[in-house]
Amino acid sequence: MSEYKIYSLHMGKAKCAVDLGDGSERGEYVNQDYILNKMGRPLRSISLMYCYYPLDKEFPGRISEVMKDADVSFAWDYPYDDYFTYKGGLEGNTEGEPFTCMRDVRRHGQDVTLTLTVDPHVSDEQLIAIANDLRPFGRLLLRINHEATGNWFSFNKRCTYQEVADFYCRFNKIIKEHAPNVSTILCIGGVEDPNKNEIEKEAEFSQAVKETDIWSVDKYMALHWGWPYDVAERGGTSHSRSKVKDIYDMTKRSFERFKEINGGVTKPMVMSEFNADGDVTGPYDQAAMVKEFCDMLKADGEDWFSGFTFYQFRDRGRLGLEIQDPNYADCGIEQPVMKTYKEIIHDDFFKPSMTRGDEVTLPCTLRWGGSEDAEGLEIPLHFEKNPHFCEVTFDDDSNIMMEINGKWFYKSPEAKTIDLMAAFYEKPLEGEADLTLRLFAPPASGENDLSVEDGLMNSYTEIKKLPDIRIRFEPVEL
Repeated sequence: MSEYKIYSLHMGKAKCAVDLGDGSERGEYVNQDYILNKMGRPLRSISLMYCYYPLDKEFPGRISEVMKDADVSFAWDYPYDDYFTYKGGLEGNTEGEPFTCMRDVRRHGQDVTLTLTVDPHVSDEQLIAIANDLRPFGRLLLRINHEATGNWFSFNKRCTYQEVADFYCRFNKIIKEHAPNVSTILCIGGVEDPNKNEIEKEAEFSQAVKETDIWSVDKYMALHWGWPYDVAERGGTSHSRSKVKDIYDMTKRSFERFKEINGGVTKPMVMSEFNADGDVTGPYDQAAMVKEFCDMLKADGEDWFSGFTFYQFRDRGRLGLEIQDPNYADCGIEQPVMKTYKEIIHDDFFKPSMTRGDEVTLPCTLRWGGSEDAEGLEIPLHFEKNPHFCEVTFDDDSNIMMEINGKWFYKSPEAKTIDLMAAFYEKPLEGEADLTLRLFAPPASGENDLSVEDGLMNSYTEIKKLPDIRIRFEPVEL
């Protein structure tokens, strides 16, 4: 019998969820172990960006590599969008990207937001194949043809806005039928003119507003869209900067108009890309603007905003928490906004809720629905003072996410001992303290078992015993 009391624990939604972009046309995917160690906690969701243009002769090659000698002067001047290419679907399989990244994200206790730009001319059979690809990945968020009221992506150059909107509804219907575990995100311009109440291309996209699961706008408080083909300088025409309050107010007005279009019924409202471009603001104002926006969210007494995605973790330009080292692509150079974003995501307003339940005994089964609905364990621990050693040792191949003193740790199926002392470096205990060790069990493979009755939505793990918990309050030898 364990010497520790064990309680059931439910992890639920935050007042405002925080997500993170990881990889795009401007940066490569960074593994989740690195990101977890840097951020100190998992995010609600990790946003991955891919494209699907299987009718093009260059596909599935990444277009900037296939056409590396092309004379282009804008990021979106290629025949199709310069994202990494979706390797699944009717023509492919789920062994490559984005599925390797999706598994990495989910085993680390996070949901996946898959941004997918798609040629609207693909067949229903090709869309059904994508839906079937996504079935094992739990409560996935699918952002289809984002920024759809713009004019830069290839799908907008190939079709009218009405055709793009109709395609969204077609793909959304297929997702609902074949992958009901997936929630769809409609990302359009919203209200962009201070003197108008209508959203951009309202006539074309009103039906999509009604049919989607989630509403979204992308908002950059500052952006250098000419990157990397020119340098932003004062008086230039390839960048802009807005007031934080104006961005906040426009986003809120967008939500209100979406609600009106939907007959007064609300849906979750998110910002799928959010940042201030350091190319325009410099590193210090970038951090200050991100903080100002989040302070406005906390001060707003109305419950209208569900979450936002910081774009992105590592960037070759100045839109990242890290800038990619030009000498070594796998190395990031931390920016001041990293410290700011860490402070934001560790604020209670942006952290998932934790609700302790009844005392339990082992063995027991833990349920992982997703980062906003999971059942774990909570173990109260008493500390005499700040420890010199704090570690847990497992004797099984479980896949575990753990939190103590506000810091999260990952145990892969191969790992045995996890050193928890990093939880006390930035937040040392000043005396006696009662803390809790929290454990959750996301799927070890990153995929749900679809043979289970509710496997589309949940994953289950049996916990037979606790790890050995070793806490010492002085060095081994004095």
